Amino acid sequence: MDEQSSLLALFTSSFLAATLLPGGSEAVLAGVLMAYPELYSSALSVATIGNTLGGMSSYAIGRLLPDEKAMRSKMGNKTRGLEWVRQHGAPILFFSWLPLIGDILCVAAGWLRIHWLWAVIFIAAGKFARYWVIATAIR
Repeated sequence: MDEQSSLLALFTSSFLAATLLPGGSEAVLAGVLMAYPELYSSALSVATIGNTLGGMSSYAIGRLLPDEKAMRSKMGNKTRGLEWVRQHGAPILFFSWLPLIGDILCVAAGWLRIHWLWAVIFIAAGKFARYWVIATAIR
């Protein structure tokens, strides 16, 4: 696989990993960085952007949910994320990188109508921090 294909695969896996679909992009990031160490900055950027956009797609799903009943049916008994977002606002989205709970935080933020700009800032910061730790460990 060449550099561009590797970055495309990284973007795709990063995006999908941040949606409600299962998947992990950390292994893909590690593979790209081991095969192409010179792509450190590019890989970190691509993974962060892909994962942030995936998180924002979950946010958009939350915006589309019309009422609390629909939200609770979408999240099942996992309403802790909704309460965290309600209590802490946009800064809690820094933790959107956490497995399972991160998706719920993003959906809850959309449903609660957290301003999209603050949502994307905190989601991106958390996603970047996680990928930076992984990329630095590989380097």
